[in-house]
Amino acid sequence: MKALYTIRKPVVTEKSTQMQEKGIYAFWVSSKATKIDVKQAVKELYGADVSAVKMVKVPAKFRAIRKGNFNKRSETVKAYVTLKNRSKLDLNKFEKSDKEVKVKLASAKAEKKPAAKKTAKKSTK
Repeated sequence: MKALYTIRKPVVTEKSTQMQEKGIYAFWVSSKATKIDVKQAVKELYGADVSAVKMVKVPAKFRAIRKGNFNKRSETVKAYVTLKNRSKLDLNKFEKSDKEVKVKLASAKAEKKPAAKKTAKKSTK
């Protein structure tokens, strides 16, 4: 599973920010993701070494909108990622893998082809 599809977004709550001081980060992840997928995705996107991953299924909830009408919130999965050596992550930025950078460099070089030389015609009067 691709890293961008595995991790949907980080969980930003009071509890999760307190856990970040201990080196534990919480992410909303795809329901089909496994612990190995999450570990590889954090390594690829943030460049951090992961020591443990715990996953929790958040059950679906029903909410009454009007009399007799209900809205259903779907079941989601939350992953708690523990980093080695209590290292820190910047959740706003993530690193790109070397493969993506090489592809972008190759495409940038292809776009910068030298322009054709224009020959100036001399006018004789």
